[in-house]
Amino acid sequence: MKLTVLGAGAWGTALAIHLAHQHKVTLWARDAGHVSGMKKARSNPLYLGDFLFPNRLAIEDNLQAALSNTDLILSVVPTSGFREILQHVSKISSAPIIWANKGLENVTSKLPHEISQDVLGKTKASKNVGVLSGPSFAAELVRELPTAVTCASENIELAKFVAETFHHGNMRVYMSTDVVGVSVGGALKNVIAIASGISDGMGFGNNARAALITRGLAEISRFGMALGASGDTFSGLAGAGDLVLTCTGEYSRNREVGIRLAKGKKLEEVLAGLGHVAEGVNTAIEVYKRSKVLSVDMPITSEVCHVLHDAKSPKEAVLDLLGRSLKTE
Repeated sequence: MKLTVLGAGAWGTALAIHLAHQHKVTLWARDAGHVSGMKKARSNPLYLGDFLFPNRLAIEDNLQAALSNTDLILSVVPTSGFREILQHVSKISSAPIIWANKGLENVTSKLPHEISQDVLGKTKASKNVGVLSGPSFAAELVRELPTAVTCASENIELAKFVAETFHHGNMRVYMSTDVVGVSVGGALKNVIAIASGISDGMGFGNNARAALITRGLAEISRFGMALGASGDTFSGLAGAGDLVLTCTGEYSRNREVGIRLAKGKKLEEVLAGLGHVAEGVNTAIEVYKRSKVLSVDMPITSEVCHVLHDAKSPKEAVLDLLGRSLKTE
């Protein structure tokens, strides 16, 4: 079986390495220079250090060649580029498409499953696409540390096929039909992780972090259920699991954004020094915009958005959250 992974960032590369322990895999990146460097080093030093590629992992910058005779496509390009890559892929291959990118599209505020419906049509999207998400850091997967994630597709047979494909070695995969819930959980946890980082950076301690995670999960659940997600999904790996990891883990880029903002650094400076994409920065404004359309109350998301995009001080944002009127849980 041949598999194609689109996007050679840290997570895409880690997934490609994992899959290549059992299957023939092509890892595609659009940057020819990056591809040339990976071919020469047989690793991805730019994003994932010196972890060597298995022999069954090929590197390609030609999309047509990467998709030739493939049985499954895994997209790990940033959500900002997901629509474009889907448009290209749909003209080349009819293989099932699973995405592992997280976030909402700039301007449209659409989630990846909605983008797939726009590009592929609802009928094809319901049968031929899915999402892979859950608590998973690339640096741990590539070290072969235990990792459990969820694959969701409206086509349960596709979810089962993907689960069987990924389910080896240190990775365990659970199946779901709740594409909306798994997509929402993966996207919105990054926004709450920025809030968690701000709290940690200001030295507010464990109590505050636990409260942010818990109330953040409530916000994520409200948003997801307004879009038709199952509430049960948010107590699983793609909901609470991914949220806890991203809000507390040392490899969390979004948490790191919050920590640096709390230390007084400007957003532009933070992003320039990060070296990787922090999806929560763009996702925050899109979630905020869409929550208004859905009439969903999201106070943590709102304050994160004001800190990121309206130059509100982290301290002022925290004080405003604490000063909200009393309510039942």
